[in-house]
Amino acid sequence: MVAIANQTLSYVEESVVEDDVLVAARERAVDLGAAPVAPSVGALLSLFAQITGAKNVVEVGTGAGVSGLWLIDGMRPEGILTSIDAEPEHQRAAREAFRAGGVAPSRTRLINGRALDVLPRLQDGNYDLVFVDTDPVDYPTYVEQAVRLLRPGGAMLLHNALPGGLGDAAQRDPDTVAVRTAATAIAEDERLTSAFIPVGVGLMAAVRR
Repeated sequence: MVAIANQTLSYVEESVVEDDVLVAARERAVDLGAAPVAPSVGALLSLFAQITGAKNVVEVGTGAGVSGLWLIDGMRPEGILTSIDAEPEHQRAAREAFRAGGVAPSRTRLINGRALDVLPRLQDGNYDLVFVDTDPVDYPTYVEQAVRLLRPGGAMLLHNALPGGLGDAAQRDPDTVAVRTAATAIAEDERLTSAFIPVGVGLMAAVRR
């Protein structure tokens, strides 16, 4: 069963073909140590952006722009991506990726800073999609912020949502505990419909009713 599951996951990853702009952005991300999302995750970001008709998107963790390119791919032509990262070097690489991809500067708003300081300043109910790709230890707080920011019908996606010890009740490392806490908060929130998606290193997805 494990071999079959691994074969299936490999097929899922290999089924997504990235263009030269994304391949170059992915290479820059690796060079910077800013782990990019897997191609399968990127495809889902584009899909969720299309499904929600996303015009206003918040991304926590700009990285080198791989996830941003996928999000913009699915957003409406006039959509604006607000992306937050504490590393200026990451955002310089992301700007290079966006330029290479022909993304107009007016379509991105890159904010250099700590996301937990920036998010409270963003407008309630004004966003169609919130994507979080950062240290899972703070995911319970990001869930609170995402619910506040999302309009009805908007979606949140949390990356790194399937740490290796998640299914082991004895596993109590900070990241695993934080993911469990976030998942419980989402499941118990009557405003949300949620599911885990086992692609890449895992996505926790929720839609605000």
